[in-house]
Amino acid sequence: MLFTPKNLTLSCLLALPLAAQAQAPLLSPDKTLRVQVQLSGGQAFYDVSRAGQPVLVHSRLGLVRDDADFTQDLRLTGTSAVRHVSDRYTLLTAKRQPAVYAANEQVISLKSADGQPVNIIFRASDDGVAFRYEFPDASGKVRVVKEEATSFHLPAGTRTWLQPKENEAYERHYLPDQPAGQTSPQAKGWVFPALFRTGDTWVLLTEADLGRTYCGSVLRAAAPGGDYRIGFPGPEETFPGGEAAPHSTLPWRTPWRIAAIGSLKTIVESTLGTDLAAPAVPMPTGFIKPGAAAWSWALGMDNSINYDTQQQHIDYAASMNWPYVLVDANWDTTIGEEKIRELIAYGKAKNVRLWLWYNSGGSWVGLPMHPKNRLLTHADREREFAHLRELGVAGIKIDFFGGDGQSFINYYQDILVDAAAHELLINFHGATLPRGWQRTYPNLLTTEAVRGFEMVYGQGTQADADLEAEHCTILPFARNAFDPMDFTPMSLAPFDHPNHRVRKTTNAFELALSVVFLSGVQHYAEGPAGMAQQPEAVRQLLRQLPAAWDEVRFLDGFPGQYCVVARRAGARWYVAGLNAEKQPKTLSLDLSFLPKGQTLTLLGDGPSQYTFAPAQRLALPASRCASVTMQPGGGFVLRSE
Repeated sequence: MLFTPKNLTLSCLLALPLAAQAQAPLLSPDKTLRVQVQLSGGQAFYDVSRAGQPVLVHSRLGLVRDDADFTQDLRLTGTSAVRHVSDRYTLLTAKRQPAVYAANEQVISLKSADGQPVNIIFRASDDGVAFRYEFPDASGKVRVVKEEATSFHLPAGTRTWLQPKENEAYERHYLPDQPAGQTSPQAKGWVFPALFRTGDTWVLLTEADLGRTYCGSVLRAAAPGGDYRIGFPGPEETFPGGEAAPHSTLPWRTPWRIAAIGSLKTIVESTLGTDLAAPAVPMPTGFIKPGAAAWSWALGMDNSINYDTQQQHIDYAASMNWPYVLVDANWDTTIGEEKIRELIAYGKAKNVRLWLWYNSGGSWVGLPMHPKNRLLTHADREREFAHLRELGVAGIKIDFFGGDGQSFINYYQDILVDAAAHELLINFHGATLPRGWQRTYPNLLTTEAVRGFEMVYGQGTQADADLEAEHCTILPFARNAFDPMDFTPMSLAPFDHPNHRVRKTTNAFELALSVVFLSGVQHYAEGPAGMAQQPEAVRQLLRQLPAAWDEVRFLDGFPGQYCVVARRAGARWYVAGLNAEKQPKTLSLDLSFLPKGQTLTLLGDGPSQYTFAPAQRLALPASRCASVTMQPGGGFVLRSE
């Protein structure tokens, strides 16, 4: 367990009949964050402040178990000494290698009115606060958590960037810059990660270490006075015959409730979402190789799933130095296994491997796309995965999951474990937020859980396409802050299909998505014909673009308006920017992290939407500042040489 004494102070105030007793504070290492826990009228609350300014105020703690109520009539039985914890780990789909976590931990022990114990474990690091509940008793009887009272109460005047939960796939637009306290337009509430701004402090809420004994949580739809409370999935979000609500024998720990806290730089550079995830389960790792993929369905859709088109995309991937091609839905009939074997052999000769699409199957899926119903049981998966390994398939994309109930959370993890045993990589689509699973199961390279680029090239409306730039400048601060995201980015040529909308972003904006967005496998929308029209400098950048990163720096931005990040792999830096504003934006970028005399190559907006400016080689000025202009809906990529 991990906790830092840098930003937080934890004071526990005991509600006695007529007086309160304060505990020694718990401080984060830089003493910027402060947490106070208080028992008042038998109920538990906590407050968080940053540099003396309130961030979370009088927020509730507690939960209701089927046999005990830990929200009322609580009494304090002990407070542990502060314990320093630390961790260091490597993660191929992360923003930093290695990731380092340090925190301070303190445990508050309580009992319910009937003497049932619960511990609340607090951790504080320089970049945020986390806590979880623990039932320390040992019992073989299954217990159920019926609800959580846990809340995050934001101060008056807070603004929000939240995504309503309409379905199981987390595929709605974020509603940008809204006043806190608004009720979600969807009864299921708001999904994680949830972004807030109070004064000059940003807060990103999420959860991690979602094991097999809990459901995926949300923030409830109603948040009176800006008090956002944990909510659970409904009974419809269950694997057939399974449970929705959390249930387990004792002892039992809940997932971490996480609040990353600080500046936007803190949010973008934080790794709390994986720092607090469970470490990797034992599995072979030699087969786990991040990389880019060619993908015909993005622009060609169902009609592209044929032998000739897939062979062309293997050639395309080979020409771009991309290791993968994804063959999408219905391949088992439109191509057939015999021809799939031929494609696998053809790709092997060119160092390109195939991913294959699967329908997750089951009664919850009304859509007919196939292969379907091949993954529902362990026996099904063993048979199918052994066959795929014999074929030489690299990984599978599994689509159309049914919710966040505990039984579905287990279905995801069952798939990951069984796939790892057969050295298969995984991409979940139509799926929940992974909540740090990419650390626990390293064969999980990416997950959709986003309103992705399909909204522009296929299934959305023109209104969706019009929101692309705004949407993409929110995601680095929210959905993609901790977890890999299969947005399927980057279209460069004009669409020529009647289902496609009119894209409003520039080619340089689209190219920048390849750097700004993090995904263990990046499925690029652009196909071979459109790529052939691009300048050689663009193709060369995409051939050399790293699949994993060693460092990230946030340079500038504001959610829904613009975003500039720098990423390093080895000695080379890539700086990428996106502009969602309706006018050109000129930025002076502080590149002092680059060596003096560094040579840079700039790919930016051209004279029209579908063109790039000629590639420029620039010498970094002595000031190590660079001025870059992005057009409306525009962007850039700056690469160190």
